[in-house]
Amino acid sequence: MPYVRDSFFRGRDFASLAQMQAEAAVWSLQVAGRRSCRPLEGAAPHAVFLAAEKSTLLPLPTRPFELATWHTPKVAPDAHVTVAGARYSVPYGLIGRRLDVRQTETIVTCFLDGCLVKTHARVKKGKRSTDWADYPPEKTAFLMRTPTWCRRRAGEMGPSTLSVVESLLGVQALHRLRSAQGIIGLAERHGSERLEAACAFALAAGDPSYRTVRGILAAGRERTIEEPAACPTSPAHLHGPDTLFSYSEV
Repeated sequence: MPYVRDSFFRGRDFASLAQMQAEAAVWSLQVAGRRSCRPLEGAAPHAVFLAAEKSTLLPLPTRPFELATWHTPKVAPDAHVTVAGARYSVPYGLIGRRLDVRQTETIVTCFLDGCLVKTHARVKKGKRSTDWADYPPEKTAFLMRTPTWCRRRAGEMGPSTLSVVESLLGVQALHRLRSAQGIIGLAERHGSERLEAACAFALAAGDPSYRTVRGILAAGRERTIEEPAACPTSPAHLHGPDTLFSYSEV
């Protein structure tokens, strides 16, 4: 650095950064590169470069160097790690473990004991990046079958099924989501037609719950809805004028 300072910068003025860079390239080749260098036993640095170093150089990277920061978050019970205010999923088997996480401007990479376990595109602070494959199958099914999904599937099965699901999700939807999912799941075992009939039976009985619908299907009672008895055209005690004052003889 003292050599560069005294030989190149001292006594020079540069109008711009581009001018300085251009003059530095010329100085490096024609002045610094051709001087007799004591550490090289008097050889010129440029001559040594051409003879021994140039052939061993690798090409420049295709992408610019990325600055990275390292973090050591602990995997939370929901199988996510928090890095710079954002959350990223990792395989659920790592819950409770502490990972080494490398973060750049674009990528978040998670390691356990030096082995790569997960890579995410970086998201903004307060956001979440979740790969559903990181969860066990039963957990994935629960999280992906949202109230909106349940309503859509129920509507495809029939109006009675939709009414039952709507009644379940009408209040505290997240707390009753599993019951709504259970209603939809009954179609996989019994078929959508039987489920629709069972939901109609449950609605008629005034108990549109998962347990009731499941019980109806288990007992095979979904086809036994009793129609209300037809009202007679006239009350039983009315016999008409012809028989009003007639009495049978004993």
